[in-house]
Amino acid sequence: MKEETTTLHSSLRTIEWKDNKLVMIDQTKLPNELVFVEFTDYNDVANAIRTLVVRGAPAIGVSGAFGLALAALQSKSMTKEELIEDLEKARKILFETRPTAVNLKWGLEKIMKVANEGDNVNEIKELVVQTAKKMAEDDVKINMAMGKHGSELFNDNDTIMTHCNAGALATVAYGTALGVIRATKESGKKIKVIATETRPVQQGSRLTAFELKHDGIDVTLIPDTAVGYTMAQGLVNKVIVGADRILRTGHVYNKIGTYQVATMAKQHGIPFYVAAPLSTFDLQSNPEDVIIEQRNGSEVTGIGDKKTAPDGINVINPAFDMTPPELISGIITEKGIAKAPFGESIKKLFEAN
Repeated sequence: MKEETTTLHSSLRTIEWKDNKLVMIDQTKLPNELVFVEFTDYNDVANAIRTLVVRGAPAIGVSGAFGLALAALQSKSMTKEELIEDLEKARKILFETRPTAVNLKWGLEKIMKVANEGDNVNEIKELVVQTAKKMAEDDVKINMAMGKHGSELFNDNDTIMTHCNAGALATVAYGTALGVIRATKESGKKIKVIATETRPVQQGSRLTAFELKHDGIDVTLIPDTAVGYTMAQGLVNKVIVGADRILRTGHVYNKIGTYQVATMAKQHGIPFYVAAPLSTFDLQSNPEDVIIEQRNGSEVTGIGDKKTAPDGINVINPAFDMTPPELISGIITEKGIAKAPFGESIKKLFEAN
């Protein structure tokens, strides 16, 4: 893994394939510096997903696909069977990094399917790399289509609240929730954004505020605890967030704190929207089947090296929560907008796909 610091680009690209290497922005270094890291080993990619160097469901899905592309190139196998065995081992290691985001499973399964269809070692390697590259390009196109659909829900002079980071940094480029915000601005409407800090890992203050400021979009940062205050003061017209998993029933799993924001929005009569590609939908699971990732307590008891809580206390640190469909005004996808009853409208989106 090689690290290099580079100057800012006008459009952030989180993940890129260059000369058979995977290049990504190290999001743990933001907002202080924009650092790009290079990977040639899938184990390092798995570690990058686990330690939030890369995060955001769509970005994780594509990173997993590129991780398998690196595994294919790393493999010394002489036969198809041996190569599939190596890829299966890599798939397992990559999959275990983040259990809640459904895009990771989607990305890995897509690559495994293509690999199994290849006839020989060289053909499989070529197919796997080309498929991962296409998935990255498709991600940008999907986000732009989502942005176009979503921008119609927002008006001139809206102030839009967002939680966590569902921007270019959560995808290959452009973004889901922030993609909708970008598309709204590109359509000529004036908009402002209120971003929550998103404790404990601060994806809102570190990433969303950085990204929006970088793109010249008016952004104001608030503490997570000021969501109710901001809404009660009439400072917010709409809310938009991303998602890590959406069930066929319209239950949405997203960064911890989303449920609170949605509940507050309902209380104040503010429309609450979710933006996510169809690859984020899990049409099989029921709410009780979904595993919520529990993260290390040290994220809550300190900031960096600074302790903010006494030693030896219990910590509950879930990465995600579930927002029920009755709190959601609409789910924006690349194929259109799903509205209640979500069971029917989600089904229609997949039939149109």
